[in-house]
Amino acid sequence: MQYLRIDPDRTKLARYGLTIADINITTEAIAVGHKVGQVLEGERRFDMMVKFDQPITGDLDSLSAIPLRANTGQIVPLGDVATLQHTTGPVLVNRDKQSRRVIVEFNVRGRDLGSTVADAQAAVAAGVTLPVGYRVEYGGTFEHYLAARDRLMVVVPLALALIMFMLWTALSSMRSALIIFLGVPFAVVGGVVALWLRDLPFSISAGVGFIALFGVAVLNGLVLVTFAQRLQDGGAGHDEAIAQAAELRLRPVLTTALVAALGFVPMALSTAPGSEVQRPLATVVIGGLVSATLLTLLVLPAVYDRFGPRAQAVTIAA
Repeated sequence: MQYLRIDPDRTKLARYGLTIADINITTEAIAVGHKVGQVLEGERRFDMMVKFDQPITGDLDSLSAIPLRANTGQIVPLGDVATLQHTTGPVLVNRDKQSRRVIVEFNVRGRDLGSTVADAQAAVAAGVTLPVGYRVEYGGTFEHYLAARDRLMVVVPLALALIMFMLWTALSSMRSALIIFLGVPFAVVGGVVALWLRDLPFSISAGVGFIALFGVAVLNGLVLVTFAQRLQDGGAGHDEAIAQAAELRLRPVLTTALVAALGFVPMALSTAPGSEVQRPLATVVIGGLVSATLLTLLVLPAVYDRFGPRAQAVTIAA
């Protein structure tokens, strides 16, 4: 848009006893009006404003003839102490952290956000030479992604630590807790493979899906191990207890996994707006539940048979 630029001459201002403040008052009166007092109407107060009828885009000769009153009482035209000219400039100046900002926006389709921004950063670094005082920042959705990723770096270890602590307190055995905790890497394998098969990138929603998956995967192992320990407490041998637990808890484990997995199928297959957030989460949960369930029923009994706590033999002396 068009601007009126007024460049004061400090030497001439000093000669007439004027200051930059006098120029600013005149500029304010030209642009938006200068407050010179108040008008009272009963209990209501109104500002009295002085504003020139001459528009900013008007004739420069008329604007240059605007009078200024010096301290000596002398009337000095504005054009005698300042240079006036019409220039063009931006309609809006965006600022961020007290710095002027120019925004370049684009949408990401058909690929993941992280690799797109990485390619953009490489292209800017290779082909753009920034003047002194300029910098490039990547914001918007990518900025939110970085913030969420940093939070996940704290939330995921905290969730795993809480799961481990609850298993230890529930079973009163660190060895049993570690055996059940094997369901977590089992679930991770399935979630990663599912993302790879569907060609989906790892995203924040996928990370949330892994957190939800850990709880269900650990629950299946907990059902199996606690039942085996109950059989051992009832007098069954170690090998016999885990074998019966794997057989008798097959249906509950499969039911738990199927209920959770089938509930995420509509999200995994959805193509509606917003499904790009739902699909990674649902894919991780479904794939992780498949691998965690299979490995819980096939691998976990063997691990428990080899490393699980055995019932203490009781000797009764007659």
